[in-house]
Amino acid sequence: MGMLDGKVAIITGAGRGVGREEALAMAKAGCNLVINDIGGGSSDLEQETRIAEGVVEECKKLGIKAVANYDSVVDFNKAKGMLDQAISEFGKLHIVVNNAGVLRDRMIFNMTEAEFDTVIAVHLKGTFNLTRHAAEYFREKGKEDPSLKNFGRIINTASDSGLYGNVGQSNYGAAKSGIATFTLIVSRELAKYATVNCVVPSARTRMTTDLTPKMVEWMNTKTDDGFDIFNPSHFAPLVVYLASDAASKINGEIFRAIGDKVWVYSGWRAVNKISNNWKPFTPEQLAERVESELMKDLPDKREGAITPKEIFNQ
Repeated sequence: MGMLDGKVAIITGAGRGVGREEALAMAKAGCNLVINDIGGGSSDLEQETRIAEGVVEECKKLGIKAVANYDSVVDFNKAKGMLDQAISEFGKLHIVVNNAGVLRDRMIFNMTEAEFDTVIAVHLKGTFNLTRHAAEYFREKGKEDPSLKNFGRIINTASDSGLYGNVGQSNYGAAKSGIATFTLIVSRELAKYATVNCVVPSARTRMTTDLTPKMVEWMNTKTDDGFDIFNPSHFAPLVVYLASDAASKINGEIFRAIGDKVWVYSGWRAVNKISNNWKPFTPEQLAERVESELMKDLPDKREGAITPKEIFNQ
């Protein structure tokens, strides 16, 4: 018995990298799949090859049913079509994994409107599109049969850039930060019908090597005994778990996985405060007190980011 026997999932951006590994791991766990990928490169939106079909064949060899989908997550109606395809092929839907992504890295003073819009559209709007349609379906089914409880699973994908910020990725970071916050809100709205969680992969993919050459050496790091830390297959078990019934009580959380380690994150929090005896501050008072009091001994903005030391220390 697999953890996902009889379940049906849509995985976007599942043609390569993390998405492909998620698909293979879910197939091994018994899940039937809609494998979505437009077939383009991570740095463009042109449809080059029908790579989703290859993943479909790999998954079928593991004993499950799978179909390919080549539509863009950016299109609201085509996103609905993915859900309709799952229902048509398998009669039901339990899981949505929002994984599709692109990069358009550029310093803000050089970034074009198209580069910003494309990244926001694929990551943030694409996540909204699939989630919106799945949410409606999960709610309808849940109201028809209350015994199902929170049977649906939505798993979104964020990144370090969205949690801590990376120079040259204001578009990507804004999208990923938005996805994390989107997850927190939607998890509350759908709590009766589905769990909604977010994962933060750190793995060797085209987005972390081909498009980020400075990361190539780091992403190929191995331990002294040969453990391939950033192999994308290490990340997939977390997604299988969150997609399963075993995770029915896990909702609105942000998880990070690298190699053999998993972290859970906590969001924005107040760290300092000044007050003025129930009188509005004047600009002059703020000038006197913000730097000297409010900003005193603040933690580093990247506090909590995963460091090499944390990865290697057991």
